[in-house]
Amino acid sequence: FSPVVFPLSCVVQNYSWGKVGLESEVAKLLSSGDPLVQVQPDQPYAELWMGTHPRGDAIIRDNRIPQKTLGQWIANNPACLGAKVKDTFQGHLPFLFKVLSVNTALSIQAHPNKELAAKLHTQFPEHYPDANHKPEMAIALTPFEGLCGFRPVEEIVSFLQNVPELRALIGEVAAEQLERSGSDDPRGVSAALRVCFTRLMKSEKKFFVDQLNMLVKRISQEVEEGKDTSGSNGDLLLQLHSQYPGDIGCFTIYFLNLVRLEPGEAMFLGANEPHAYLHGDCVECMACSDNTVRAGLTPKFIDVLTLCEMLNYTPAPSSSKIFPAVQSQLDPSVYLYDPPVPDFSIMRIEIPASIKLYLVSAIDSASILLVIQGAAVGTSTAAASEMSLCRGSVLFISANESISLHLSSPDGMLLFRACCLL
Repeated sequence: FSPVVFPLSCVVQNYSWGKVGLESEVAKLLSSGDPLVQVQPDQPYAELWMGTHPRGDAIIRDNRIPQKTLGQWIANNPACLGAKVKDTFQGHLPFLFKVLSVNTALSIQAHPNKELAAKLHTQFPEHYPDANHKPEMAIALTPFEGLCGFRPVEEIVSFLQNVPELRALIGEVAAEQLERSGSDDPRGVSAALRVCFTRLMKSEKKFFVDQLNMLVKRISQEVEEGKDTSGSNGDLLLQLHSQYPGDIGCFTIYFLNLVRLEPGEAMFLGANEPHAYLHGDCVECMACSDNTVRAGLTPKFIDVLTLCEMLNYTPAPSSSKIFPAVQSQLDPSVYLYDPPVPDFSIMRIEIPASIKLYLVSAIDSASILLVIQGAAVGTSTAAASEMSLCRGSVLFISANESISLHLSSPDGMLLFRACCLL
């Protein structure tokens, strides 16, 4: 007998921008899901990886399976992916599922489409290590903040008129061009926006550091005097400058939307969408790629020229950046986030307290199931034995297999399931 539903131990990444100790949702899930894990109170816990990434291949927790990692298992049993997924993605799991705990801002960045990814990989393989695109989706577990997409032009113009240090970096000609661009000419707006943002990001370093220091000094004085600094986005500017002093990325808050997500709300980051995570905990799913083009708020490699050339310069309000979940007509406990890419979809499964027996349905895709809240015993004809599930438990489920959950928690359960719905 070869089980095709089994528990996983996943890989934690302790990046410096993560939350420390048990402030981190990653650490809470780790310590709950595996009692042998000892969380270090002074260590940052940033990401929990659930997948087959070569730098973080999940470990199989079933002694009956000869392969030790999920990647090895799938390589030897590609049919477990499901016929369509196996054929479309050449026998590989097409997504990486994560939990992120963000304490400090996580780089101004965008991800290339497949065409640009292939070009960058050929030219600069040391910085762009594969030829795949990297769309991703973040679903908030706690109140979550990020930057995403270009603000409506009237908001950017307001900052240009209220923040003289920003206007000095952009230059009078480019600023006036954006101010004159009319909403009836979307191409003209995008062209003017591109010029302004590129002028900002290509500013000579000494000049932008001087302007940034002047801006921080001015806003700090206004705060001390009890003045309203919202016209200069003062609170966020001071927050980012404290994390990345002297970084050009601090000025991007005047161009990019501040998006606030409540638990269960999502943000989809498609190709060429400028974004940065600022604070909070989320589950994230992404296509299997390490291609990220960065331009600020990061110690990593910066590629300003590529970023400015590739971005989508279509302005839109922050509300448009919240990606909706659709409640299933077949199962009211399931809410589906189905982005416009083939690589992944995510299900949020909210099992109410009134239900004591719940069936995790079979689908034609391998999937990874994460328990966020609640407890149950899982049974399946495809599992080697009963599985005790609690907060932090992670299961791999082969295509076309189901699991019965016998709930033991009085408050129901909250699960997330990453899959590939072709």
